[in-house]
Amino acid sequence: MAQKDLELRHLDTLDRDLGRFSTLELTTALVGRPLVAPGVALVFLLAAGLTAALIFGQANNAMIVIAAAIFGAYMALNIGANDVANNMGPAVGANALTMGGAIAIAAICETAGALIAGGDVVGTISRGIVAPEAIGAPSVFIWAMMAALLSSALWVNLATWIGAPVSTTHSVVGGVMGAGIAAAGFSAVSWPTMGAIAASWVVSPLLGGIVAAGFLWFIKARIIYRDDKIAAARVWVPVLVGIMAGSFSAYLALKGLSRVVSLNMGQALMIGAGVGLAVWLVMIPVIARQSRGLENRNKSLKVLFGIPLVVSAALLSFAHGANDVANAVGPLAAIVQASQTGSTTGAISIPLWVMLIGAFGLSFGLFLFGPKLIRMVGSQITKLNPMRAFCVALSAALTVILASWLGLPVSSTHIAVGAIFGVGFFREWDAERRLRLSGEAVPERPRLGEGERRRRKLVRRSHVMTIAAAWVITVPAAALLSAGVFLVMVRLGG
Repeated sequence: MAQKDLELRHLDTLDRDLGRFSTLELTTALVGRPLVAPGVALVFLLAAGLTAALIFGQANNAMIVIAAAIFGAYMALNIGANDVANNMGPAVGANALTMGGAIAIAAICETAGALIAGGDVVGTISRGIVAPEAIGAPSVFIWAMMAALLSSALWVNLATWIGAPVSTTHSVVGGVMGAGIAAAGFSAVSWPTMGAIAASWVVSPLLGGIVAAGFLWFIKARIIYRDDKIAAARVWVPVLVGIMAGSFSAYLALKGLSRVVSLNMGQALMIGAGVGLAVWLVMIPVIARQSRGLENRNKSLKVLFGIPLVVSAALLSFAHGANDVANAVGPLAAIVQASQTGSTTGAISIPLWVMLIGAFGLSFGLFLFGPKLIRMVGSQITKLNPMRAFCVALSAALTVILASWLGLPVSSTHIAVGAIFGVGFFREWDAERRLRLSGEAVPERPRLGEGERRRRKLVRRSHVMTIAAAWVITVPAAALLSAGVFLVMVRLGG
């Protein structure tokens, strides 16, 4: 009996110890889970620095280039965490893509866009904002680009942490401008270029909203408001997909194939027209097969817009990679060029390893830190379904592609948010217009309380002022931070 009591006590002690170990393991897992993403990000930063160290070896400016590579990788991670959500948010919010599928597609297309078509905007960031010859010594120019890179990365990281919807493009342009002013005064800044960039920040969200509203009007007029919605969709959905494929192909021919064979705008448009026509013909039987057995109602149309929405989201990710990779590696490319040649006036060439840092940084940032923001963008501003999300994604993609072709570093955040607002405001206008045309009395708005009137709107008005305020403050904040970082770096460097 005593032996059995002793064995039971040992078993109780063992159970308690095992329970403590289980609790410890669970606690460690809970504590360690939030540290996985920062840990992977740190490994990526170290890999970027190691790559620069292997390439530059014992060169005089090796440490500067290594630090710049780490800063560029850090900026790329922040861009992936912040901006890429604008690309996949509409598709996820409309339930056309799962979170895993969205991340996989975005990672592939962001990397392809950065590597194939990212060169022009990199040149604008690294040389177009601040004239290198106005700064003087290459060492001063290198410090200015280092300050711009670090300050813009810090600002985006801070803004993301506090939940402010800022533009990474605003941040890096402000950083370059602030460092240039601190290094050589206001004359170092190319104010005509800054004026064009600033104008694009105003025009791009308006253009994105107008184009998105135009596509939504077309879909409503030609498909949704028709008596036989499915028959109308069989006609027009292939056309919309063909337009999207043709635009993408023309841009890819002009940018990607130009490295192999010289193509002018007319030839690129001919290629785009051919591909668009082929895709239109291919999509006709695809949509016809998908539409079999569908009921003649709006809910059935969501099935037919699934493929176009996924393709348009992929197109937008490609365009974002082409445009916003400049924010991460533009200053880095300038630092590498100045370090290798000792001159700041020669043509900037973009090394492959520099573009790889930017491309993979975007993908890592999206994968590690993007899902929460993707959900927010997809549902917080206005309610999206596949048709509305298609309009947003296609509008944003076309606008970003045009901007990248022109070499203007516009903000994909501005364009995507502008497109979402455009869709929402068009829905409000169209709902009231149809109510009037139906002959029914429009509800008396003065009788509603202000809170109830805001609640009934299809677009959350609070986001308008929040986003506008964030857009306004980012450039001066990044410029001031960059100027301060530059002065500190120069003093420490010596």
